[in-house]
Amino acid sequence: MRTLSIMLVAAAGFSFTPRASAETHLVNAIQAVVHDSVVTFAELQDRMTPARELLVRQYRGQPELLEQKVTAALNENLEQLIERQLILQDFRSKFAQKERLEHANKIIGKDIDKDIEREIHTRYGGDRVAFMRTLQAEGVTLERYRQQIRNRIIISWLRQENISSSIIISPHKVEEHYLARREEFKVQEEVKLRMIVLKCPGQTEAASTAALAEDILTKLKEGATFAEMASIHSEGSQKTEGGDLGWWELSRLSRGLADTAAALQVGQNSSVLSRSAGDDYWVCQYSNKAPVLARHYVVDLALKKEDLVEERRLESAAAAANLPPPVEFYLMQVEDKRPERFKTLAEVREQIEQDLLVKEQTRLANLWLDRLKKKTFVQVF
Repeated sequence: MRTLSIMLVAAAGFSFTPRASAETHLVNAIQAVVHDSVVTFAELQDRMTPARELLVRQYRGQPELLEQKVTAALNENLEQLIERQLILQDFRSKFAQKERLEHANKIIGKDIDKDIEREIHTRYGGDRVAFMRTLQAEGVTLERYRQQIRNRIIISWLRQENISSSIIISPHKVEEHYLARREEFKVQEEVKLRMIVLKCPGQTEAASTAALAEDILTKLKEGATFAEMASIHSEGSQKTEGGDLGWWELSRLSRGLADTAAALQVGQNSSVLSRSAGDDYWVCQYSNKAPVLARHYVVDLALKKEDLVEERRLESAAAAANLPPPVEFYLMQVEDKRPERFKTLAEVREQIEQDLLVKEQTRLANLWLDRLKKKTFVQVF
């Protein structure tokens, strides 16, 4: 699998590209045989495309780690393709008799027609010509598209028959899970926030945006409601809700927001604040339209950690000149706070039921697929 992982990483733009002859050989190679069906390198590469693009973004500049992650994703996706073929082979075995197969195909054919009509209606507004043009542009024939839907329906049928229909999650199991793993349902301190966000497209607009934010703060001090000011002035996504962000755990907020929220009392507004762009950013606190305090935050993406690395008092405008320009100004209001607590069983019952359902589905799926592997010839290359 090492050669295969290098091939896919190289396709993403890295320098260790194999020779053209090796590339052609890999594209045409058979990765696995399941009974009388094959899984090709081309199928695996197509399936890997979304995962590969994500991994390249996450680990660009770390070629060794990227190769490890790609190899792991390749193994996972190859296993999934093998499992698909095992399920399809199981269907062929169960419906080997001509009469049974014809009956099943009639039912499946109706479902395929319904799926295609639904796709044409929802995605193409009923335009069948546009649908056919899209298939043609993607190099997919209608016959092949129907076969893809057929396989999807068959796999869904058999999964439902062998996995989903036999699962019952009892209230006792839910309560038992809750009591055994209560620490997992611990909630850190929470705050209910409102925000007014003012975009700052360039350095030249910083002074006027800061002035507008100070004017809004003055109106808040004079008695205007935060929701009213947000609905008028905010450029944030919650403008129509009066800037209401709802409840947030402090640990889930960006560190710059969390530090500000933690310092505010219930019902208190922040001073005018600004934020620079990126994961290495500055939050500045303003007074009389000028920055007076700057905090420098750095995000470590690998550790998923954010730290305050510097706090700087700004005695003059010149002291702020070397800071990165702000991309937005904002005001914050803490509407309410909740201390650290454990969620009640009622709050997490649905989540636990879903977690137990997925766990049981995985267990039953593994048992089912293991049975299929034992009775089916599988060869991985």
